[in-house]
Amino acid sequence: MLNKAKTLSGYTLHSSDGDIGKVKEFYFDDHHWAIRYLVANTGNWITGRQVLISPYALAAVNKEEQYITIDLTKKQIEESPSLNNDKVVSRQFEKSYSMYYGMPMYWNGPDVWGAYPNIVRDPKMWNESTPSEKSWNPNLRNTSTVTGYSIQASDGEIGHVEDFVIDDETWEIRYLVIDTQNWWPGKKVLVAPQWIERVSWDLSTVFINLSRDAIKQSPEYSAEALLNRDYEDAMYKHYHRQGYWMMK
Repeated sequence: MLNKAKTLSGYTLHSSDGDIGKVKEFYFDDHHWAIRYLVANTGNWITGRQVLISPYALAAVNKEEQYITIDLTKKQIEESPSLNNDKVVSRQFEKSYSMYYGMPMYWNGPDVWGAYPNIVRDPKMWNESTPSEKSWNPNLRNTSTVTGYSIQASDGEIGHVEDFVIDDETWEIRYLVIDTQNWWPGKKVLVAPQWIERVSWDLSTVFINLSRDAIKQSPEYSAEALLNRDYEDAMYKHYHRQGYWMMK
């Protein structure tokens, strides 16, 4: 199911032995554009550090009751590797995190989840996965930080990033929600990460290989109810692109 990052923010986090807090934001990598960690707001339970939850531990999203089930205990989370609130997520921390939980290192392999194209939550399969020579070096970005980045089409600026649309089955970012109010009052559109040419993190700008006119004529995104396969199909046909669901 597709959900906006801002919609998921505030969802309660249910661990196997009690609530641990609420969703705050997400870290994603700038290579596959997949969510690598959910950042939990734990209130006064754990202070002074970032509490990160890997999608490997995210069991289910309940949209009706607005909570996410986590296959971890409160003790496991409390004793997990510590990362100060003002520190970036380093490779050293990620290795320690993966080893502590016994989870695969997602960068050990060419696919979105290392050796697998889709996330695998069966620990038995984790033990079977082996590092690949095709490992890559992830750079993690924060959804809150990238929100507000300018969007530059092939022939000019079109707006800014307002939100992200996340697939809660694969935990990939399917779309960036683009607010074009400074160009077309009131219109919002979706842009898939696959259409991004490059990102200037220094200039806080996302460059996409689509023209302003093509974007202007695309199906308008106006409500979460439009996030269904009919809408997606119409959008991909407009851009003459193959839908991600056809590439499996």
